Amino acid sequence: MTSVIRRGLSTDELAARVAHDIPRGAFVNLGIGLPTRISNHLSPDGQVLLHTENGMLGMGPEAQGDEIDLDLINAGKVPVTELPGASYFHHADSFAMMRGGHLDVCVLGAYQVSARGDLANWHTGRSDDIPAVGGAMDLAIGAKETFVMMNLLSRDGVPKLVSECTYPLTGVGCVSRVYTDLAVFLIEDEGVAVRELYDCTFDELMHLLEVPLLDRRG
Repeated sequence: MTSVIRRGLSTDELAARVAHDIPRGAFVNLGIGLPTRISNHLSPDGQVLLHTENGMLGMGPEAQGDEIDLDLINAGKVPVTELPGASYFHHADSFAMMRGGHLDVCVLGAYQVSARGDLANWHTGRSDDIPAVGGAMDLAIGAKETFVMMNLLSRDGVPKLVSECTYPLTGVGCVSRVYTDLAVFLIEDEGVAVRELYDCTFDELMHLLEVPLLDRRG
């Protein structure tokens, strides 16, 4: 595997790109980590309602300065704001929403996504990994669509979009789109399709990944 210069979209640019694709009026959960940035790029005109598994519907962007209320946090313990009409409920009710198919979209981070849309995002065997899967399994399977937001390469330059996941799975065949700093991928019945590229050619991408790619650009 040859090394590739890290370039493409910044984290905030990628978050804005994902936010652009979230349907108007959708009920959405943003996973811990990179996906929480998406809340800062959603337009109020889109009427997207953000759900967080610790018991809130109607979450706004991250809180800044005097907006910070340490009793008002998302599932990743990041201080957030509330939008008009926001509501609060028991943790069990929140998970019932997740498991009951009431979320239109969830956006999760990932360690690996397979060409079939399998998701591994909770454990790699490292001692500092999150000790339990949390709500990720419920979200990945319960939401009508599961998007992944991640860097295409690990810190060691290893691709995270793979033929087969080698880490413990969170969900099987659940991912429909993968948003990365170098490209947007669609997981289709025919295989992995490239919808957009950022500072990277299609040939470079094919050389970087061991996954066969379909060109769906333009």
